[in-house]
Amino acid sequence: MPLHPLAQAFLELPFIKAMKPLHTLSVEEARKEFTEQGKFMPPGEPVAQVEDLTIPGPDADIPVRIYKPGGAGPFPIFVYFHGGGWVLGDLDAQDAECRALTNAAVCVVVSVNYRHGPEHKFPAAAEDAYRATKWVADHASRVNGDAARLAVGGVSSGGNLAAVVALMARDRGSPPIKYQVLIVPITNHAFDTTSYQENGEGYVLTRQIMQWFWAHYLRTPADGANPYASPLRATDLRGLPPAFVTTAEYDPLRDEGQAYAERLRDAGVVVSYRCYEGMLHMFHGPQALHDMADKLRSAFALP
Repeated sequence: MPLHPLAQAFLELPFIKAMKPLHTLSVEEARKEFTEQGKFMPPGEPVAQVEDLTIPGPDADIPVRIYKPGGAGPFPIFVYFHGGGWVLGDLDAQDAECRALTNAAVCVVVSVNYRHGPEHKFPAAAEDAYRATKWVADHASRVNGDAARLAVGGVSSGGNLAAVVALMARDRGSPPIKYQVLIVPITNHAFDTTSYQENGEGYVLTRQIMQWFWAHYLRTPADGANPYASPLRATDLRGLPPAFVTTAEYDPLRDEGQAYAERLRDAGVVVSYRCYEGMLHMFHGPQALHDMADKLRSAFALP
């Protein structure tokens, strides 16, 4: 379908039109640009409690932010990984989404600020994401959570990390993950799909920006074949938790996200897939947040 009016309006926002192409910037400049963009986003809604702390990581402490809903608990837990191409972003980047999900899904949301490239190359972010999820499962009572109802999720590179954590947890035998939410995820180190050809320019996230992200994340291009970098390349997807996978029609990542959903389904994993028609990678619409909360509540067996 044509570009959705909401997506078109997003592209016309002054701060979006003024954005400098990230691939033309240094990492420091790109991070400053990303932070400046965040100042234009509306503030998040109140939640019952927010707590920042650090937890032990494989090489350094990992900052996390814990959002708690009102009520007695223990609550289901959703471990969330922010987007930003493994290079940009922090705990503030998607604070509003985490707050909204805490309330709408009635769960504890644990947002993880994993290490970023290029200072910390693959597999640093993946190992931090896994270690944080394992810590949350092992210390569920610390966050008033229920380890038996544990989900992982994220957007873009965060969706990549959520998929990878699910793979790692299966391969390593723990923790048990009940559900995975993969929103416009990066699933493959490749730039040759139809959606890259159709949407690689003009819709904020471009082919060149994705190449820039991958170049800063991987140690060498050969790392792109590792399933913990490109989960679409995993030879066996059996035994993974049920998944909600979304893509956006005007997104260069559309086809690889859809391909991952199809691979999961072919492996016997229960998958709910949705492509948001007319939407962008950078703006996949308010319906996506509603759908995420709905899928989480269902996975957690909440009314």
